[in-house]
Amino acid sequence: MEGGQSSWSNDQVASSETIVSGEQDFDEDELKILLAWLCIAWLHRSMHRTERIRDSVLTGPQWVSELLHEHSDRVYEAFRMERHVFLNLCGLLKSRGWLAGSRYVRVDEQVAMFLLMICHKNSNRALCERFQCSGETVSKYFAAVLKAVLELAKEIIVPPSFDVVPEEIQIEPKFNRYFKGCVGAIDGTHIHATVPEHMQPRFRANDCRVLSAALGTPHLQFPRPPAGKYYVVDSGYASSPGFLTPFKGERYHIPKFRRSGGPTTAKELFNHRHSSLRNIIERSFAALKNRFFVLRQMPPFKFEKQTQIVIACYAIHNYIIEQDRMDKCLSIYGDPDYVCEPTEQGTDDVATIEEGTETNNIRKRIANKMARDNHMPEIP
Repeated sequence: MEGGQSSWSNDQVASSETIVSGEQDFDEDELKILLAWLCIAWLHRSMHRTERIRDSVLTGPQWVSELLHEHSDRVYEAFRMERHVFLNLCGLLKSRGWLAGSRYVRVDEQVAMFLLMICHKNSNRALCERFQCSGETVSKYFAAVLKAVLELAKEIIVPPSFDVVPEEIQIEPKFNRYFKGCVGAIDGTHIHATVPEHMQPRFRANDCRVLSAALGTPHLQFPRPPAGKYYVVDSGYASSPGFLTPFKGERYHIPKFRRSGGPTTAKELFNHRHSSLRNIIERSFAALKNRFFVLRQMPPFKFEKQTQIVIACYAIHNYIIEQDRMDKCLSIYGDPDYVCEPTEQGTDDVATIEEGTETNNIRKRIANKMARDNHMPEIP
């Protein structure tokens, strides 16, 4: 080819001339097949040339910078948090020494990669295109940010304070007269996981749930509270000291009351208020899963890494709550009238009479106080 390097060497040309000249012992049909193959090979090589695959004019750092300087809604759509929360998170991870920028990838770009992976249905390949880098680079910095956020989790995923009445109880008259001993709510939620085949029987046999404690904020630890304090829990938990369950055999879930009228007895009234209070943790889980797509469809990482990603999601969620009480995702599910459909828990109490006496007395005392305030017969 004139003006460029030929894709054929002299030896290849000489070899083909030798074949065509008939010095090799080929019959006519074999020669036609060989010539056809040579033509196809020549066309294939002439149509393919070495070229850069990541050559967008908008590089990863440029995209992140543009996003952070554009409309705030774009930032929230991309990172599922407001601009100031994102910048504060990057600054915190950097200042604590948990995350450091490299020559080519800044801290904010690393965090952006991580958030785009866990908040949206983005694959490694999609992030390669977005940030104009290799798959190895994406994997490297995803792991680095995950490790940094797990350090944050040690500080931000903590048990609730037993000395403080939760704000949700203080500001709501239907709660503060009756549930001042409540320190939080405990519930579970199912998190999607890609489980290796040899581990699947164990997960089918048990109720594998990520537990949560504290009103409005998912936590992974919930130590037993002191006497007179308790968590509100559903009927799937034993009625033991520190765990206030509803009355068994009575209407409980809010949708049931909406479909068939309000409470008519002291036990039903207690169950209705108890359900309304505990519903906040169901709304919190709904907000969490709405924020992080990965919790609804986990990529096939190693199982240990999947569990770390779940904890990282909780840590970031808690950090957002601390930084932005008006967060849009929390606002959607923060309305007490927004009711998440619960998962039915048909288990019976397994606690002994002695174990449940304290909790049963608290439950009966609260129910009778509600009954007196609402002119209903008390529980004998």
